[in-house]
Amino acid sequence: MAAGRRQRRRRQRRGPGSSTSRELTQSQGNEKVQCSNHDATHMLVLSPDGKLSEQWATASSSCCKTRLVRELGDQDIVQISCGDQHAMALSRGGELFTWGENAHGQLGVGSLTASIPQPQLVKRLKGIPLAHIAAGGAHSAVVSLSGAVYSWGKNGFGQLGLGDTEDRDCPAYVRALEHWKTVFIACGADHTAVLSKEGLVCTFGAGGAGQLGHNSTQNELVPRVVAELWGARVSQVACGSQQTLVYVPSLDKVYSFGSGEEGQLGDERKPNQLIPLPINSPANTEKSCQENSTSQKVTGSITREIQSSVLCKMSKNSYLKEIATLKDEDMDAWISNSSLQHWELIKQNIRLIFSSEACINGSFLGKSDKHFKTSKEFSGVDMSEVQRFYEKIKKKPEVFQEVQKEIKKLLLSLSSSPISPENFRLYLILPFLLQDNDDSSFRSLSLLAQAITKLQPKALQTLEHLLSNLETSFFRRLVFLYQRVSQKNLSESVMDFCRRCGNILISPYGRNPREPETLQILQILYQVNSRAGFRVLAKNFYVPQVRDAMLMPFCFCAETPLWNLTKYPCIFNMEDKLLVYGIERKSIALRLGPIVYRMTAQEQWLFPVRRQCLLQDLWNHLNSASTQQFRSTLKVSFVGEMGQDGGGLRQELFSVAARSLCQPSSGVFRQLASGLLWFPSQQATSCEDTFFRIGTLCGMALYNSCVAPFPFPGALYKKLLGLAPALQDLEELWPAVGRNLQAILDEEDDRIFESLEMDFTIMEEGDSVVAVELKENGASIPVTKDNRKEYVDLYVNYVFNESIRKPFEDFMQGFLRGCPTEKWKMFLPTELQIVLQGQTKFDWHLLEKNVIYGNYQPSDKTIRNFWAVFHKLPEDNKKKFLAFLSGSDRISAYELERFTFSIVDPQEANPDEMYPCANTCSLILFLPRYSRKRILKKMLLCSIEHDEMFGLL
Repeated sequence: MAAGRRQRRRRQRRGPGSSTSRELTQSQGNEKVQCSNHDATHMLVLSPDGKLSEQWATASSSCCKTRLVRELGDQDIVQISCGDQHAMALSRGGELFTWGENAHGQLGVGSLTASIPQPQLVKRLKGIPLAHIAAGGAHSAVVSLSGAVYSWGKNGFGQLGLGDTEDRDCPAYVRALEHWKTVFIACGADHTAVLSKEGLVCTFGAGGAGQLGHNSTQNELVPRVVAELWGARVSQVACGSQQTLVYVPSLDKVYSFGSGEEGQLGDERKPNQLIPLPINSPANTEKSCQENSTSQKVTGSITREIQSSVLCKMSKNSYLKEIATLKDEDMDAWISNSSLQHWELIKQNIRLIFSSEACINGSFLGKSDKHFKTSKEFSGVDMSEVQRFYEKIKKKPEVFQEVQKEIKKLLLSLSSSPISPENFRLYLILPFLLQDNDDSSFRSLSLLAQAITKLQPKALQTLEHLLSNLETSFFRRLVFLYQRVSQKNLSESVMDFCRRCGNILISPYGRNPREPETLQILQILYQVNSRAGFRVLAKNFYVPQVRDAMLMPFCFCAETPLWNLTKYPCIFNMEDKLLVYGIERKSIALRLGPIVYRMTAQEQWLFPVRRQCLLQDLWNHLNSASTQQFRSTLKVSFVGEMGQDGGGLRQELFSVAARSLCQPSSGVFRQLASGLLWFPSQQATSCEDTFFRIGTLCGMALYNSCVAPFPFPGALYKKLLGLAPALQDLEELWPAVGRNLQAILDEEDDRIFESLEMDFTIMEEGDSVVAVELKENGASIPVTKDNRKEYVDLYVNYVFNESIRKPFEDFMQGFLRGCPTEKWKMFLPTELQIVLQGQTKFDWHLLEKNVIYGNYQPSDKTIRNFWAVFHKLPEDNKKKFLAFLSGSDRISAYELERFTFSIVDPQEANPDEMYPCANTCSLILFLPRYSRKRILKKMLLCSIEHDEMFGLL
């Protein structure tokens, strides 16, 4: 009786908000874990089989009432924690449940309902693999396997570590502890303590009793390292109501700080201890440790009578079990065991892990601590471990099929708004477990693609960051998987279309392709790849089946749903893109004229110009043109000259105009030593309309399938397509500058930066040399090893964006006016450059192969002599001949493989007196028949336009 009274008095002395109590009892080799609130009136009892019970008792009575928490009856509970008036339970499947009082949002369910008696799933943490949970007075906190800390509930003293004092009703990420490698967390009444893998302790929240250990009584709104414990390598931490205990195994000592009233700190010192000091262990410490040495590891009670034994176990970490994650021994057991008894257990384990986002996200983390650096840039997944697991289970079909079955179920319930980078591991892991070339894997990949496309924009952006940092070999494999399933889906779409059209069940305009989400994923991967510098070749994204769809009648008209395929340009090769672009141009013309396409005068834009004042006439036409005229096909005529425009004359117009504008005497562009042109700085721009007109000219050339041979760098085409130029583009424009900037990025010697005396300015050349600051007060900011990346980025941005903002905006506005289409945006920058500037490298033997002969045979001696002489010409002279023949020394992208011209015998009576002449309108070379090679050489040396002469080797 006396002992009972003493126990009740001790219980009453603890007061409100005292530490959670956890006790370990032995029963025939099994464990039973108890967790109670401050006055033991509410207790959770976790049985050895993972079942959870609740007990209620009054402080004045030893009687208690027990009930099984039936709402969690189907859950295998591995961790429990009690706050003053709320409780938490973590299942082996990675789900966190809370119940009890919720006035401050301490249940984390997104509401402030006063009380919720039944356990509720904390949905906000779904998918995050939790390592440890803790309940405080009226707040809660958890830590993930990779050290991410989340907190919620009461925050009046900053106990959530979020930098403010606002309560939270949903879990919030404690950003101040990012990458801190947190492995353990404990909560007091109004303060929190966390432990890192390196043994450092951080505390935050209420500090009035010194419980934060910072030698003060101030509250801390953000986590702060306990400096007095620096270097001590703490192995465990526990919190009471207003006190904190830590254990340092190397010294075999327990340190305490905080309120010492009623002997709570274990000795007779002053009430409040502001810094950690060792506890004078009771005489029975050693004996108590020995008696409990065979017990499971425990954490918990701050009470004087058991603190020694508890803290002895703290040095060996917590008794707490973990959520289910895949281990090497699991894989080996699944592969090696085949008996029916073992198979049922294996299926249970597979179901437990692969039906849970959290369990999958907590697996495949590898053996090192790198996963503690998990962020939107780094997933923490060891992809080689994923591949190894796939290869192992692939050898065991029943295991592989069971894993696939559980994954398929899981894919139907993935969250669309994950809160942590740890959530996204799933999207990297699952594709590599679905590599099989069968319908089941294809269907699961399609379901995964649907889940990804439902992600919120910010979440999708995080996933893209993680994909961009995936190893190239795995990224390439990921592209292959989605390309393969896209091929299958598109093939089935084409077959469906044919079947429906054949049965005349629906309109011949078809329907959307099957599973367009896989195409969306392929396009996302393509965009990630392009931003990362094309680690994977663009051809790996190409889906050949798109050509089958394009060749079907009506299938690819701009009015059909299959036209939506053009939203995924990565699946088209350049030839397909040119075809799509041509279809779009034709559809624009069809809207101007009759339904059956036929070129009429109303659809043509008649464009007469005088050769001697070509630019003036060109600008006059553009200034007076209506928007509708730019949607028509250009028909050029040179005043006073014979011939109808079959494509050659309009090509000549763009070639001559570009050649004139590229002359240094024009003063339009900056002429660079690299041979390229670039815009002048905004200060040097003379005529406001100049670049608007040139942009219009380039847009017209693209719309009319002509070449505009301005020697622009690749950066221009990136900017046209909305992509950011990079340092490599600067090196193309100014090779020496680009190499110097790269050298700055590669330099590792701090002394070099000091000797360079560089700052955040750039010298702008114009009428005079002016120093331009790259950022505010840039002249006062030296370039160092730490900020060099920022300096290079700002330098590149200034050259390609800030310094030419106005002239490029004018150029872009004019380009969109001259080219009233959308599908040109499907091209890659390099492809758009070829389409607009033309191909400058040719297969001249292919050119010979494609020639059509009139009054000649390829075996005729004159023809053989012609090609023998032609192939001996220097490359520049061959291009001059091409310009003489077609109006341009470049071949259009439309004609790369099929450029054709005719060689015709004019059947002149006296061929010695006739030079070869070209009909540019129809690409015909009139070549008089003559057998002697000497005369043929003379013909090829003839004077053509502007007295340009061919030369010979």
